Amino acid sequence: MTSARGLARVAMVAAVVVLGLHCSAALAEVQYTVTGLGTLGGTWSAAYGINSAGQAVGGAGTATGDDHAFRYTPGLGMADLGTLGEAESEAWGINSLGQVVGGVGPASGARHAFLYTPGLGMTDLGTLGGTHSVGRGINNLSHVAGFASKANGDIRAFLYTPGLGMIDLGTLRENAWAYSVACGINNLGQVVGYASAGSTGNKPSHAFLYTPGLGMTDLGTLGGRAESEAWAINNAGQLVGVSWTDYVDSHAFLYTPGLGMTDLGTLGGTESTAYGLNNGGQVVGDDYTAGNGRRAFLFSGGTMRDLNSLIDPVSGWTLNSARGINDVGQIVGYGFDQLSGHQEAFLLTPIPEPATLSLLALGGAALVARRRKTS
Repeated sequence: MTSARGLARVAMVAAVVVLGLHCSAALAEVQYTVTGLGTLGGTWSAAYGINSAGQAVGGAGTATGDDHAFRYTPGLGMADLGTLGEAESEAWGINSLGQVVGGVGPASGARHAFLYTPGLGMTDLGTLGGTHSVGRGINNLSHVAGFASKANGDIRAFLYTPGLGMIDLGTLRENAWAYSVACGINNLGQVVGYASAGSTGNKPSHAFLYTPGLGMTDLGTLGGRAESEAWAINNAGQLVGVSWTDYVDSHAFLYTPGLGMTDLGTLGGTESTAYGLNNGGQVVGDDYTAGNGRRAFLFSGGTMRDLNSLIDPVSGWTLNSARGINDVGQIVGYGFDQLSGHQEAFLLTPIPEPATLSLLALGGAALVARRRKTS
């Protein structure tokens, strides 16, 4: 006969097995709540970055019709980061310290990269001797990546380090038309973006990876396509972007060190672009579907999902583009909110699965049974 202790162990093992099976199913069926981030008094907003605390950054319209950089903090709402006395600004990246980077300048014309630090405000990061610069990414060491013009008008990717200033990261090919643009940076100081890769002219552009001490590496393209761009990199060295032959054949990719580029596919159309990823390898971006509609996507567990299928269908939202994802799975981007009647930044937050909660209770019951039988 099976002892009481044996039965308790069987019950506990069965609960753990069931828990594992259901957790696997739950991971594929994660749903999200949608939070509209509002505006700064105008008629639009868009979010481009998010940190580990769920703070989001981007740009939003003001009541006067100008566009200003914002930082959204859960529970506090959207804060205008200012403009350094200029007309407009936009924010592109945020780190875990709440520091923000972007560009500030007139409504039309050259802008300067800025670094916003809580309690200190905005600092102009300058240029590489020219008239223009924009900060696109920032890591937790306050290192900033972006692009800036030189005195001769050439555009170059830059790396800004506090106390050392801005340095030119170079290009993949040096010629009269060469350029480079940095879009993202990780905590190891690795920078990604795109640069001219041809021997003459400024085409084609290829995604690059810049590693301190090693310089810039050409990452090539996806599946024989002509061009590529890298938009973000995580702390494991994985990066995402887009590769295309023309703008009717562009696919999002995930690059993994040692494995190269993986085609993430589309949602049924011919165009997709990946803009962000977290340290778990989850990827977000957007796709033009077969019906030519722009839809935000999540790529996770080897599958691309339309994020519109993972929210309440009566929410009133159409999620057009996902731009950033943090390590707890929160996602930011922009879409159309039927309630407000305009484009607005959104924050998606994963909803805990009821199945997961009930299975945890089963596991707890099995442990209680075991303790009772062995006491």
